[in-house]
Amino acid sequence: MNGAAAGQTPPLREAASTSEPIKAIRLRHPWRMVFAVLLVAIFAFFVVDAAFRPAYDWPAVGKYLFDRRISMAALVTIELTVFSMVIAIILGVILAVMRLSPNPVVKSVAWFYLWIFRGTPVYVQLTIWGLISLIYTSIDIGLPFMTPWISFSTNAALNTFTLAVIGLALNEAAYMAEIVRAGLLSVDKGQEEASVALGMSWSQTMTRVILPQSMRVIIPPTGNEVISMLKTTSLVTAVPFSLELFTRSRDISAETFNPIPLLIVASIWYLFFTSILMVGQYFLEKRFSRGVGDRQTDKSDPAAPTTGAITGVVPVVGAGQPTVVLPPRTDAPGTTGDGGAR
Repeated sequence: MNGAAAGQTPPLREAASTSEPIKAIRLRHPWRMVFAVLLVAIFAFFVVDAAFRPAYDWPAVGKYLFDRRISMAALVTIELTVFSMVIAIILGVILAVMRLSPNPVVKSVAWFYLWIFRGTPVYVQLTIWGLISLIYTSIDIGLPFMTPWISFSTNAALNTFTLAVIGLALNEAAYMAEIVRAGLLSVDKGQEEASVALGMSWSQTMTRVILPQSMRVIIPPTGNEVISMLKTTSLVTAVPFSLELFTRSRDISAETFNPIPLLIVASIWYLFFTSILMVGQYFLEKRFSRGVGDRQTDKSDPAAPTTGAITGVVPVVGAGQPTVVLPPRTDAPGTTGDGGAR
């Protein structure tokens, strides 16, 4: 065996002893560097121009950035976003389940809801909610066509903040329903069949099997919808509700006759909140995407499969000459993928 191996390996040994290491030469991209320098120059020019342009009035920006009225309006904007999204997510899950129901009536009702709220602008919907007291002067609780048990005046029961939350939530629920439905449909049908085989009820299957697996599909667009809702709150002036960030900054600018610095202040607050939401979205996506996609091999585990192979020249006891170790061949049929001395 040593003789056969010795008869096969001289070319490899000779090549290993006489070959020189390969010198890799990096590929040059001159136009890429030129384009990068051009972008940096344009950005620097914009920053310098904005810093010295009088219309931006940076001292006024610093004055109103942490003004109490602005900070309170920013807090109200966060409240509008959180309350609206919580209601929208709950309604979206219900509507998504209704869309997937085998009952044609339930499915048609859900489709009609989506058709109405996705087909009309949110500003128009908020305006209608602001006029709801003209449509329904009172809120009655009781049996139809009989004297109501309890009756409330609409203006007394629903203030403008509540109407703004309702208007934003009902509109957003239509979009969340489609996001949740897409996530539910992304789960393999066999998961539901396996749950039924294990004796799980429909609610157990949805809460323990389907919904957890669909979260990796639901989370990214939901994060985008939360960020979009944060900015959509600027439209609640149609209700009319005037205590959120954009409307409050616009009211202050009407007093100072200097609108541009207040717009910059509102933009800075929106960017601040958006950045926080983007960081939270990143970690949520990372958590719910565990086990999906490319997996990193644990190098500390000797039993873990590796994608590379050790090559080089090692001595073989008793042969008297070094033996070249080649990487495993994965293209040849019948190979096991194990390296060896040749």
